[in-house]
Amino acid sequence: MKPLEGLKIVTVEHFAAGPYGSMYLADMGATVFKVENTASGGDPARKMGPYFLGDNDSLVFQGWNTNKNSIALDLKSEEGREAFLAIARSADAVMNNLRGDQPGKLGIDYATLKAAKKDIVCLHISAYGRNNSRANWPGYDFLMQAEAGLMHLTGDPSADPTRFGVSIIDFMTGTVGVLGLLAALRKAGQTGEGCDVDVSLFDVALHQLGYAGTWYLNEGLESSRVARGSHMSVSPVQTFTAQDGWIYVMCMTERFWELMVDKLGRNDLKSDPRFVNQHTRSTNRDALTEVLDAEFAKAPAEHWLETFRGLLPVAPVLSVRDALENPFIEEVGMISDVPHEMRPDMRLLSNPIKFNGERLSQRPGSAFGAGRAERA
Repeated sequence: MKPLEGLKIVTVEHFAAGPYGSMYLADMGATVFKVENTASGGDPARKMGPYFLGDNDSLVFQGWNTNKNSIALDLKSEEGREAFLAIARSADAVMNNLRGDQPGKLGIDYATLKAAKKDIVCLHISAYGRNNSRANWPGYDFLMQAEAGLMHLTGDPSADPTRFGVSIIDFMTGTVGVLGLLAALRKAGQTGEGCDVDVSLFDVALHQLGYAGTWYLNEGLESSRVARGSHMSVSPVQTFTAQDGWIYVMCMTERFWELMVDKLGRNDLKSDPRFVNQHTRSTNRDALTEVLDAEFAKAPAEHWLETFRGLLPVAPVLSVRDALENPFIEEVGMISDVPHEMRPDMRLLSNPIKFNGERLSQRPGSAFGAGRAERA
């Protein structure tokens, strides 16, 4: 099932946020034409190492661009502009993830394109937005994690400020962006009038503060990093040291707390005044950590995973290798064979959306300029 079949998207994009978002549209059946700069050789991700697929392609690029068609254009030339407008007139939406001042200059905003197609939707994914003092600032994911307070909340209290292990703000912004685009397309279908949709990396990063942001705005609470990757207010929700490695345990409710201490044979902890409820456990988190570390250190991680399996929210803390070699990954089909002409055995992470129980099919993103403008 490809629910977006028949939808046509033109996207001027590079690196991660825009490509990640438009990849969802392409995987779900939309025809996505990726406009790449003729002069520069296309999306810089094509040359992002360390693993390449020929002269102008890479594993990084393929991880964000499945099912797309590449068109090489110079939008600043008269010829390139005319070719772009010809494609846009037959498209449902145009999207980009350029600097905030660029869509207006390049004429890929609704104010410009509505003359060619009144119901077109224009999605703009930028670093800081298009209508403020930072519109012309370049910006990337890690900068947003820094300024939005996320690095302040990530990692151990004794360590330096730490970013997430992956470009999570890029991925979140791309996803939020296409959510807005699809909503605007629905409205355009009802009214016959399109619009601009704006999403910025900074806004999305700030929104990820979630309850930490809500607590500060309403109570002035300044949240900070908590040891062991713990939840800020619920305990025990954190890592523990088993005999041979780390596990993560989440006692988010009183029922889970009681079940855990029952299985550990430590019913005495229920009546310990330091641990009688979530508030006291959180207040005495360090003491509780010491007690539970001693219990979990009595057996290997697999013993505890088996003991709590299906009863208590618990997981092993794995390396990237071990995570991808986990037999459960194969069971749920989250790795796909996506043969590439330069790498017939190429494998990619599957799209996480399923329709009627089936994963979405994937093909490699096309070579630079392979989808010619006249075919669009």
